[in-house]
Amino acid sequence: MTTETVETTETTGAAPLTWLYVPGDRPEVMAKALAAGADVVVVDLEDAVAAERKEYARAATADLLADPPPVPVHVRVNALDGPEFTADLAALQALAALGTLAGLRLPKVSSPAQIRRTAERAPHLPLYALLESALAVEHAYAVATAHPALRGIALGESDLRADLGVRDDAGLDWPRSRVVLAARAAGLAPPAQSVHPDVRDLAGLAASCAHGRDLGFFGRAAIHPRQLPVIEAAYLPTPQEIETAETVLRAAATQPGAQALPDGRFIDTAVVAGAHRTLAMARRT
Repeated sequence: MTTETVETTETTGAAPLTWLYVPGDRPEVMAKALAAGADVVVVDLEDAVAAERKEYARAATADLLADPPPVPVHVRVNALDGPEFTADLAALQALAALGTLAGLRLPKVSSPAQIRRTAERAPHLPLYALLESALAVEHAYAVATAHPALRGIALGESDLRADLGVRDDAGLDWPRSRVVLAARAAGLAPPAQSVHPDVRDLAGLAASCAHGRDLGFFGRAAIHPRQLPVIEAAYLPTPQEIETAETVLRAAATQPGAQALPDGRFIDTAVVAGAHRTLAMARRT
């Protein structure tokens, strides 16, 4: 993870750790989400909204973003190239002109052509692709490099799990790693983890976040405010990690270049860069 490629929030200057999804047809919930402490709020016009409430959701989203929100807001639009997507774009173009919409999250992306077409239809808006099928995972790097407007990719694990017929969570580790590698190879920020669907299972969420961090993810999407502190605790550096980073930087300041610490640990330029990133993350709080 490099400081050049990790996107920052407008309010904290720190890389987003939490992306809180909220239904687009629930204005009272959307208002609460803005004050819930998430780094980014994602208004969902797709799966969370019934077909007969799509137009109402678009109007409610426009009302929400008539004034600058306190945190960046993204909108997850409906399936690309369909009639609801066309209506979504028409409603959101005015918000893009106001500067109150921070990005579009594109569901079920499976090809770079979809990204290019969307970039042409929604100029000046950052795009984020959700990869939710086996084909999408196979095309992850091509999607990630499809257009400069694309700022990030992530997995949609619920749909992917169904597409693959995976029953055990470990069966998703290969596609997870594939998407992490594709994002980094394309120079994008490390992807955030997909949502943990059981909002009461905070212990399971913490364990899943720890595993995701080991795989190279950075932060996580959430579907309830109670999940936010668990995600932050899992991804922020521990006191031991902070102490280790400080030790590395003190040694590097004393003797530049590769060296072995008294306890036998070897440090070089990459280790020093990692220590700087750890302390930068610790300072975000």
